[in-house]
Parts: sequence; structure tokens; C-alpha cells
Amino acid sequence: MPEISRRVFGGLVGGGAVMAVAGTSATASATPGERPFRSRPAAVRPRTRPNVLFILADDLGWADLSSYGAPHIRTPNLDRLAAQGIRFTNAYSGSATCSPTRFSLYTGRYPGRTAGGLAEPIGSRTQGLDPSHPTLASLLKKAGYATALIGKWHCGWLPDYSPTKSGWDEFFGNFGGALEYFSKLGQLGDYDLYEGDATYKDLRYYTTVLTERAVEYVTRDHDRPWLLNLNFTTPHWPWLTEDDQETAAEIAAEIRSGNVLGALLHNDGGSVEKYKEMVENLDASVGKVLTALRRSGQEENTVVVFASDNGGERFSYQWPLSGGKSRLLEGGIRVPTILRWPAGIDARQVSHLPLYSPDWTATLLELGGARPDPAYPLDGHSLAGYLLRGEQAPERDLFWRVRGNRALRRGDWKYYRDANGRDHLYNLATDAREQADLAADRPALLAQLKAAWEKIDTGLLPYPAS
Repeated sequence: MPEISRRVFGGLVGGGAVMAVAGTSATASATPGERPFRSRPAAVRPRTRPNVLFILADDLGWADLSSYGAPHIRTPNLDRLAAQGIRFTNAYSGSATCSPTRFSLYTGRYPGRTAGGLAEPIGSRTQGLDPSHPTLASLLKKAGYATALIGKWHCGWLPDYSPTKSGWDEFFGNFGGALEYFSKLGQLGDYDLYEGDATYKDLRYYTTVLTERAVEYVTRDHDRPWLLNLNFTTPHWPWLTEDDQETAAEIAAEIRSGNVLGALLHNDGGSVEKYKEMVENLDASVGKVLTALRRSGQEENTVVVFASDNGGERFSYQWPLSGGKSRLLEGGIRVPTILRWPAGIDARQVSHLPLYSPDWTATLLELGGARPDPAYPLDGHSLAGYLLRGEQAPERDLFWRVRGNRALRRGDWKYYRDANGRDHLYNLATDAREQADLAADRPALLAQLKAAWEKIDTGLLPYPAS
């Protein structure tokens, strides 16, 4: 095997290896006939700019969908979405926690490019996304798009930070990183459901409320292309479904008493079964939005992307990956990701291309005919050529930085430094679980990847002293 393999990783979820590794054939059970991705001929490419519906789940783990191998969770709507487009097996979040990934998606840049992105995650009113920084929304808006964000923002609080200050025409959702699903009490202890910059009272189950708003938005009589960021909080803690009003009331009372984070973390609650119910409710909610989109007549020329903001938490199903949220092992950053665009991309395809959140920013800007701001160069790479024009996928390193962890992926190889400062080297093509540390066997390669990581890091802001 060469020192740097440019072979696209195809062994984890692409076919029969899933049965041997994960105990279930995701490709066979959820997307029969799935085949390796190929772009369409030029003659059948779309000629008009698409709408964009970007659906982000919250703390959804790598294998929490049945199309990704979950043996106990049924997600027929998301499985159908995958069958209608491309299922990505090597897709990553921009970071291992909520708000830095959102920074990377909204800006198309490493979270460490901006002061707000250094918070992992944002937890005070003093931190946020600078309204002067261009975003996916502001750049598409400049190109003629209508823009809306429904759901979790988590890039700063009022009065200084808001989606409506950063390019979204409309906002309906919560500013913080977590909230109790009924009372809407959030991580700062106050009510956290807003329409624009004003509070909006609705004490029903939050996922239901967001779904209704999203259905209303996609069924409007739009007179121009649109971008909708639909950011669910499901399945983030606290672990609640629509039948858990009594438990929700207890959590809300504890928040009001001052134990805000302790109550929201819900360490004394949840279960694998409860988590299953939350994910299946998320799937049903996505299904309602997609049904509304189809009935509106806009399905054909709407790009739908579904992803998670980071890896899973306590009750998530991550096999065969190690680690989870907050860490840069695969389980903390590799996430289920689906793309559907009937006008531009054929159905029943799988791609093993390594990609991550800021790539979607660059891709969607190109598809929407929007130009990045040269003063804020993107770190993501557009995949439009790969998806539409049969071009080779961009060859580059994927870079992550989390306080106490570092990681860089090049081809099949991954460099990882753990919280103890120890460097590791893994070949993800043969060891997706990151158990066979090859650092001692390949010191030259380790040094090369480490140097590449450090070169990128020199261009980022330093973390503030803790």
C-alpha cells in the first residue's frame, strides 16, 4: 500500500462489508439497487437555479438511520430520500459540537477563522457570528434568493446576533443550543422561541412546531428561488417525546429553580427506546416537509440536503465508529448525509467521497449563482463539478480543530491527537473504528500529516486562555 492512498474509501458502507462490520446491510435493506455515483450527461443537466432545503439534525449519530445501519430505528422517510438521490458514506460535520459546525456551514470556513467559532459551543451572550461576515444566506440573498432559517440558530443571542442580521430574511426558532421541548426554556434559563427578534408563544412539542412552520414556508407561492435552513433540535437532549409532558414539566421547574444546564442535560433520563422514538419522530417530521414540497410542485428543482451537526451522544448508534460528540474520533464527526435533486442528480446512488460541512456552502453558492466574498475566502470546496459535470472530486485535506483534539484526513489516512497530547495514525479504509494505531509504523507519514495540520492551524485564531 502506498504511503498516501488516493483510493476513495469504499469498504465501510458501500456494499457487503456493511453486513460483516455493522451487522446489517444498510444498502440492501434501505436502498435496493444503489450504485456508485456518476453525474449525468451534459444534455440533461438543470438549466435553472434550484431552491435549497438544508435539513440539519442535532446530535444524530452516524448509524442512527436505518439506511446507515441502525438495527432498531426505522426511518422510512429519510431512507426514501436517500433512495431518491445520493447517500454519502464519508461525510463529516465541520466540528464535533453544535455551534462551530454551524459557523462552518453558514460561512464555508473553518470555525477558527472567527472569534465566535472558538466557543465549543457558544454559551453566553458575548459570543456570536459577526453580522458583517458573509454567509450562505447573505450571498444567496445578494444573488436574488429568498432566505429563511427555521429552528436552532446557536450562533449568538440578541441584541447583537441573529439570523436576520446575517442574511436570512426570516427567522423562526431558538437562539441557544438546547431547550426544553414544551416550555421552550433554554440554556440561559429564559424563554427561547422567537419569530424574528420577538418572542413567539407556543407551548406544543417543539419538533411539531418547527415542522408546521417549514411546511408553511415550502408551500408558499414563491416568486424567486429560496433557501431554507431547517434546523431541528431533535434528537438533542433533554430526552422527550410528545407524550412526555409530565417529565417536561419537571425539567422546566428545575430550570426555573436555577439548575439550568443540569436540567437540560437530563442525565437522569432517557433510554435507547426513548431515543429511538425521538429519531423516528424526526423522520416523520422530515417526511411531512418533503410531502408538502412535492405537493407544491417544487420537488423537481429543489436541492435537499440532510445531515447532522456532529456525531451522536449517549443513546446514539455509532457502530462501527469510536467516540462521539465533542471528540474528533470518527464517531464525533462522521455523520449521515443525503443529497437529493431530481432535476440534476439520478436516484439510488452512493458516494464514498470524503467531504464536510463547509463544502456544502461552496457547492450551494455555485449552484445558486452566488459569488463568495474574496475578502473572506472559503475553506470548503465546491462539489458542483463532481456532482454535475463529471469532474474529479477535489483532492485536499479535511481539517478539524477542537480544544484538546486535532485531526486531519488525507485520502484513507487520518492523523489524530487526543486530549492527552498523544498523536495517532489510522487507515480508515481498513480500520474505521480507529483501533489499529499505525503511528509507530509510519513515522514519516505521521510527520507529514501533522505538519499539514499545523500549517493550516497557523492561519486560525488562537483559543483564548481558559
